[in-house]
Amino acid sequence: MSDPALGAAVRGAVDLSALRNRPAAGPAAAPAAPAAGAGDAPGGVPVASLVMDVTDETFAQVLELSRTVPVVVDLWAEWCGPCKQLSPVLERVVLELGGRLVLAKVDVDANPQLSQAFRAQSIPMVVALVAGQPVPLFTGAVPEQQVREVFAQLLQLAAQNGVSGTAAADGQAAPAEPAEAPLPPLHAEAYQAIEEGDFARAITAYEKALAENPRDADARAGLGQVRLLHRVQQLDPQAVRQEAAGNPTDVDAQLAVADLDISGGHVEDAFGRLLDLFAELPADRRPAVRERLLELFALVGDADPRVAAARARLASLLF
Repeated sequence: MSDPALGAAVRGAVDLSALRNRPAAGPAAAPAAPAAGAGDAPGGVPVASLVMDVTDETFAQVLELSRTVPVVVDLWAEWCGPCKQLSPVLERVVLELGGRLVLAKVDVDANPQLSQAFRAQSIPMVVALVAGQPVPLFTGAVPEQQVREVFAQLLQLAAQNGVSGTAAADGQAAPAEPAEAPLPPLHAEAYQAIEEGDFARAITAYEKALAENPRDADARAGLGQVRLLHRVQQLDPQAVRQEAAGNPTDVDAQLAVADLDISGGHVEDAFGRLLDLFAELPADRRPAVRERLLELFALVGDADPRVAAARARLASLLF
């Protein structure tokens, strides 16, 4: 995929290869797959519904659909209280977007292979599919405004990767795509720099945006993501891991491996590594580790239970 942000977010995190070629259980159970060029056709890609239940057997068709229209995957279970709070919010926002996104609902109890593929250790868990590639979004029941902001960012990333079609439920034409509000100049500069692989320029643009408006949540989130991408881009993973294994209290080496773990989706490994390091270091060497932990907490999101657990352990180590 052309956008490095998408690739780095999921590299090694989710393996969907075993689910790509499954035969569908039956025509009624499977979402319609797009034909070549269907995303540009009047009315959009035909689907049974913009909100669909998906199983281990029908998931291959959702992957194919995601090559034309971004798909949001809601991993839930009947016994999960937060899932029942979040699912109606997801459905409402997706339907309001009028076919620019499709929502695929996965009951993790009934579909263990999908649950395993997405490493759904806690639910609700929400992941996107863009051109067949998974993009982690968030875990836990988050506020509706945050859902809207995340979906807006998802649509921008999808468009940068050539996935900007619309879907239309059977018998309905997709509404005309609303004109997007232009990005603020510094945000637009950062996106352009990311597309060009110039992470240093993107960092500078986001830093300027935050200097102008310290409450700019989009700029703060973008800055954290681009800083991580910039650091990971410069690493030799094998060399860094060897260095960290041989020097367990080498702060730079352990920070680098934590970055690799986060970019690969191994959130608990990254947090555990840095918290173990923090516990071993003398007080004068701890600030860099604490600063990186706080940065990674913000990147993963406070709604994620893994962040709450790591924050609690950090607090116990501090006091």
